[in-house]
Amino acid sequence: MRHLTAALAVAAVTVLTGPGAHAVASKQDPSPAAQPPEQEPASVTSIKVRPGKSKGTGRLTPIAGADKLIAPLGVDPACPAKIEIGMRSDARKAGYADLSVEIDQPLSASRSMLSSYLPPGYELGAKLLVAVPPNTPEGPYGLRLKAGDRTLAVPVEVVTPDKLDNGGNLALRRQVTASSQHVNANYPPCSIADGDNGSNGWAGGNGWNDATARAWPDTAAIALGSAKQVSRVDLYTLNTERYPASVYGLRDWDVQVQSGGQWQTVAQVRGNTAGSARSDFTPVTADAVRIVALASNGANDYTRIVEVEVR
Repeated sequence: MRHLTAALAVAAVTVLTGPGAHAVASKQDPSPAAQPPEQEPASVTSIKVRPGKSKGTGRLTPIAGADKLIAPLGVDPACPAKIEIGMRSDARKAGYADLSVEIDQPLSASRSMLSSYLPPGYELGAKLLVAVPPNTPEGPYGLRLKAGDRTLAVPVEVVTPDKLDNGGNLALRRQVTASSQHVNANYPPCSIADGDNGSNGWAGGNGWNDATARAWPDTAAIALGSAKQVSRVDLYTLNTERYPASVYGLRDWDVQVQSGGQWQTVAQVRGNTAGSARSDFTPVTADAVRIVALASNGANDYTRIVEVEVR
């Protein structure tokens, strides 16, 4: 095991003014034009403080959202592995609390520390992004979260996409290329193959938005790594209570597969108003799948895709 501390920037500090105060992530307008270029993606930079259950031990306890982190090798750096980290204050009095983050090289983390003023029993949480440089050896690495006199070790396993437990989704963590990408927020094309089909992280690294309003078609292609038999594609478009698919989601698109170096259309979706749509077709051997977006439901007429699953 390689034990080196990552040299990284210190995260922002959330300060509570009282036991009932809390940090609130900003709501993202789905229209890229409404996003100020300087705005940081909420899923990357924000930290949240929430009520927990104090055990009255007078100590800080580091916490993580998973017992283990799988970090795929060879994926786009814009879509690193993610894990929720934080700490719980079991102190009897409110006070400032710090959580330090260490990770084995050559892996790197998006934070080296979290800090906050925590009332008794409150928890601090934030997303930690873990990047895997090219040519990193496969195998186990270490992530350590330290708060007070306690350390929580979270194993990190670096594997290639071929070794992922993809649940039958052949697109998971595969290379994605898109016709364009809007730059007013965090809309990486690779995020449509990261395994997260929810819309809550929109404009914060979970979902692709093209850069050409009212200009069609837009395309997003997923390389499958090798020739595989496919017969189904599920597409998830932007769909939240505030930004429903019927107003902001993708409406019309073609599903294409690449076989023998040629693209062929195997399914078409027209008039969609739902957050997801499933396309079934005759099994075909293909090494890539492409979505050809033709129209959306919104007045801005952008292509908004959260996830594409291939089976």
